[in-house]
Amino acid sequence: MIKIFLVASVCLVSTFFLSTHIVMAQNSIRTAKKSGSTTVIFKSVAINGQSIFYREAGEVKNPAVLFLHGFPSSSRMWQPLLKALATNYHVIAPDYIGFGHSSQPAAGDFNYTFEHLASYIDSLIIRLSLKRFVMVQQDYGGPIGMRIAEKNPEKIQAIIIQNAVCHQEGLSPLWETRKAFWADKEKYYDAVKKNFISLEATRQRHIGASPTPEIIDPDTYTDEYLFLNKPGMAAIQLDLFYDYQNNVSSYPKWQAWLRKNQPKMQVIWGKYDPSFTIEGAWKYKEDVPAAEVHLVEGGHFALDEAQEEILGLMTNFLKRVTVEK
Repeated sequence: MIKIFLVASVCLVSTFFLSTHIVMAQNSIRTAKKSGSTTVIFKSVAINGQSIFYREAGEVKNPAVLFLHGFPSSSRMWQPLLKALATNYHVIAPDYIGFGHSSQPAAGDFNYTFEHLASYIDSLIIRLSLKRFVMVQQDYGGPIGMRIAEKNPEKIQAIIIQNAVCHQEGLSPLWETRKAFWADKEKYYDAVKKNFISLEATRQRHIGASPTPEIIDPDTYTDEYLFLNKPGMAAIQLDLFYDYQNNVSSYPKWQAWLRKNQPKMQVIWGKYDPSFTIEGAWKYKEDVPAAEVHLVEGGHFALDEAQEEILGLMTNFLKRVTVEK
């Protein structure tokens, strides 16, 4: 009888503590949602039959900042900035279709173009009821972001560029072989594929001409290398890269959009980028004379080396541009 009583008592105590922990966890989640905690939440939403993954933090009532990632990264590249900025801003960073944790339909089952990817991000903006936001663009985020800006000029509060090109002068000599691929896809497909998904090319996107490569976390490029070598991923990324030529042909109309709309603009440029030249940073001032241009000690993914400096520059800029007059 005593044994039965002891077992029952232990079960009751265990149940009590388990229930208490569950309630505490539920309350913590509710508190985070209610208070707009700086905790980054990971979410997915279904759009047109595909799953769009995104990271979100901060209070919805605060000014919104939309982060658009580059190749072959994902929203994870922005993680260091999201928590830091979430105290004062509503930050959102999605993964495009074919990247990160979003859907990755086979190349033959999905139209992998920048126009198509931008349409999904535009749908996400609508789904999240973002009426006005600052857009942060890196690499592929440039052409995706400019398509969103073209369609929704009234929603763009400001633009922050981080090594994203909108001018021919911003393309380094490395692009000559890439242009040959655009001219004859079949002839150059295998050679471009081999280089595109190689570990050395993936590493070089991060290292570039940096004088201090030892401070760059190798996990950044080894993780991307594994991503690029997933079954079917090379075909997805080469289809999308083949479409990059349509970004280049769109440069004149995007420059015209910038000249017409004169958005508040900050350009932060890693000066050791092997793909995008420093001249590409300064060209923005020809379209938007008031644009701020900052060259930092970093490469294509400048956050690898200049995270604190970039955070400081962005924080200062955001304070100024998000004060509505």
